[in-house]
Amino acid sequence: MLKRLAIKNYALIDNLDISFSKELNIMTGETGAGKSIILGALSLILGQRAESKYFFNQQKKCVIEGTFLVNEFQLNEFFAENDLDYDLETVLRREISSDGKTRAFINDTPVNLTTLKKLGEKLIDVHSQHATLEINDEDFQLLVIDTVAGNQSLLNNYREVYRSYKKAQARLKELISQSEQSKSDLDYFQFQFDELEKANLSTGEQTELEQELDALTHAEDIKKSLLSSISVLSETEPSAIVQIKEAAVNLANAEKYNPEISSLTERLNSCLIEVKDILSEIERIEQGSLINESRLQEVNDRLDLLYSLQKKHRAGSEIELIAVRDEISIKLNSILFADEDIEKLKLEVDKLYHEVLNLSVQLGKTRNESIPKVEMQVMKTLAEIGMPNAILQVVNETLPEGKFDLNGNNQIRFLFSANKGQSPLPMNKVASGGELSRLMLSIKSLIAMHTALPTIIFDEIDTGISGEVALKVGNIMEKLSKNMQVIAITHLPQIASKGDTHYRVYKDEKDDITYTNINKLNEEERILELAKMLSGDNPGESAIQNARELLFNF
Repeated sequence: MLKRLAIKNYALIDNLDISFSKELNIMTGETGAGKSIILGALSLILGQRAESKYFFNQQKKCVIEGTFLVNEFQLNEFFAENDLDYDLETVLRREISSDGKTRAFINDTPVNLTTLKKLGEKLIDVHSQHATLEINDEDFQLLVIDTVAGNQSLLNNYREVYRSYKKAQARLKELISQSEQSKSDLDYFQFQFDELEKANLSTGEQTELEQELDALTHAEDIKKSLLSSISVLSETEPSAIVQIKEAAVNLANAEKYNPEISSLTERLNSCLIEVKDILSEIERIEQGSLINESRLQEVNDRLDLLYSLQKKHRAGSEIELIAVRDEISIKLNSILFADEDIEKLKLEVDKLYHEVLNLSVQLGKTRNESIPKVEMQVMKTLAEIGMPNAILQVVNETLPEGKFDLNGNNQIRFLFSANKGQSPLPMNKVASGGELSRLMLSIKSLIAMHTALPTIIFDEIDTGISGEVALKVGNIMEKLSKNMQVIAITHLPQIASKGDTHYRVYKDEKDDITYTNINKLNEEERILELAKMLSGDNPGESAIQNARELLFNF
């Protein structure tokens, strides 16, 4: 319920702070006093758009704050999903600066307007003269039936399965389309794979071939260099080996006179051994260094194949080519096994279809069972508020086989007749504004009997009624307020007299500035206000007595 509403710097309001009772709250005042302004301020914390031109003082920001008791509405999940602190006494706040920038808060946590609006819709139901258009909406009509039927859990279950069914359907359609496209590409993919598979790719091969190619291309130069080295080391006179030997002998002759030379002799002999070993290796390599034209062509051909494949597949190496080959292999497997996957998915879609069908049948059954209850209770309430001949006929049409939507396979339509002898027709064709207001009131009171509705606000829905009918409408509102908080803005004393708490909205002037104010009326002030509503600004004794009778029911 709405416990408190604080308004600062909005339209004709400088600063208002209103506390509401938990049952029937009545708000009265002359036309233009500012009742709609208060409702407009409230709409801001329900996520509606704001305009800075409606500020009382353009130099200050506008702040609207509403305190709600939320313990009866099972909102813990909403707060958890939106990462908000849950508090039994929740505060919604909206701040709008003069430049139009706006900020919204829930329990001091900044939120966007969408989140604020979603929570607001769970807390307050604003019903105005224009809201009667909602009654013509098929979704609202279905909501009424489902509420009375207690279908929320069943409907949530149905919607979950329905979404899975539609998702599986879309996936099946996509898979079939992909399969058809893939099958048309099968030959192309197979050719590519066979080409790469035939290439017998291996990691590191390209580098080895490029090195071998370099060696084969310069084989003649290499052989010349090797032969020249052999010549220098062993064939020329005197050769390097002969000279090293001679140097070693000379050192050996000298070391007998100088022991220090002994280590040098050993080192030179080691060098001689190493040079001989090097010579042997050079001779071995020289003997194996042949100018092999056929191998050169073979290496060139292999590298040309690798380079061509890399260019074709936009790869930078044989490693990337191997990755391309493996990827094509996966595609081929998916094409070959696509039919199997499609058959599995078809079975899943069929299973989900029957689950959706079964749940929709259950929904249809509970809806059909609740329709007589809705018709009877609404017509009973309408009779109580002056429409004894009114008829509400609820038609439930089943959609064609296989046709479902988020609400099942039922199409609910409300047909209405306000007068005796008149056949029920769609409400927009037969009902007046006053009749629609009473019909909506009857429906709202029915919904309140079956669910924990949030606070409901009736904004001058008493248009087109008066006298005894107005009194009966007031009785309905009073009865409604036993299950939920009701705030009613009205011009009718018969309705105003039913309130637990009565507020008067009025204009005041100070320093040539007009303000909207509100005050909670005590018992005597209520009597005077009701008397003014009955007979004008200067009520006589009879009007005051009439007001007392309305207020105290005697």
